[in-house]
Amino acid sequence: MSSLKIRLLSLLLSLPALVSAQEADSVLTLLFTGDIMGHDGQIASALNDSAGTYSYDTVFSYVAPLLSGVDVAIGNLEVTLGGAPYKGYPAFSSPDALAVACRDAGFNILGTANNHSADRGPKGIGRTIRVLDSLGIRHTGTWVSPETRDYLSPLMIVHPEMRIAMLAYTYGTNGIVVPPPATVAYIDTLRAAADISRAAWLGADQTIVFIHWGIEYDTIPSAEQKLTAAALQRSGADIIIGSHPHVLQPMNAVTDSIGFRNPVVWSMGNFVSNQRTRRRDGGAMIRMDITASGDSAFVSDAGYVLTWVYTPIENGKSKFYILPCAEFEKKPEFFQTAEQYETMMTYISDARRLLDNLNTGFREMAWENGRWVSLNR
Repeated sequence: MSSLKIRLLSLLLSLPALVSAQEADSVLTLLFTGDIMGHDGQIASALNDSAGTYSYDTVFSYVAPLLSGVDVAIGNLEVTLGGAPYKGYPAFSSPDALAVACRDAGFNILGTANNHSADRGPKGIGRTIRVLDSLGIRHTGTWVSPETRDYLSPLMIVHPEMRIAMLAYTYGTNGIVVPPPATVAYIDTLRAAADISRAAWLGADQTIVFIHWGIEYDTIPSAEQKLTAAALQRSGADIIIGSHPHVLQPMNAVTDSIGFRNPVVWSMGNFVSNQRTRRRDGGAMIRMDITASGDSAFVSDAGYVLTWVYTPIENGKSKFYILPCAEFEKKPEFFQTAEQYETMMTYISDARRLLDNLNTGFREMAWENGRWVSLNR
């Protein structure tokens, strides 16, 4: 065969690969978590008594691989970083080390609009923002001024093949009036409609609403949540992710040939807290794939990972560890006592009963050997 024919054959054989590379869909994987809280017990646990310093690194050690195993990890920061004196409920101010640990564990974005946003007043709002900025953690939901909100909102997640907008809102701030110029994004469906329209104008392929709403400790979404979600969807919200009830609520999406439409996670529960009563001691991480194909982007996969907060006593002090349930339900020997393991199993049983009965579209997932898999059970 002549050298010219060999070159032509080589070129022809390479064409399918070139075409496939050009036409391949691009996928952006997001992971959302529920409430990152800072009760007094958590603050005491993080304190190094001899050094007088704080560290929360071990809190996230078992979920860090999941957080870093996605493109963008997003959590609800339900404390202020308002400085000392550090305090839990009812007016939260956690050490800056909590935010450092969030960053080191893999969080890219933290929502700051919740009922504890103003626990330390406008100075606490401003200091929280400054700390997050200093750590390179992106955030949305509170701002130092209305002008800053207009400039920075919506928060844009820019991928080579798509643009995702994120908006955050809260139902209130526990009756605390926030004096200007500090700004908190309260739920206002008319303002949200304008924000969603601005996101579209900025070229958003998908718009996420990260919303703090609902009735505390109720596992069923309220009528008000449903009305608010419907209004947001009519205005063009593509994905709604909820928090605040401190317990899991269902996750719903319409599935069809083009993916998952109108996904709503009503409540992710607690990611980490010192709430130890039944159903309040865990939550769920929400994983979503957004696929860009041609000129469109859509949610192509949606799932959840159940998590539970383990609080063993180590060196005379309570510790806090967030455990991915699918992994640790297979390891009863890991726990200090059989009662601790059984308490986690009760949480898992309650959560699965709720979600198996009321979820649509979302399936339980696990992180195994460095990859995401569906949980077969």
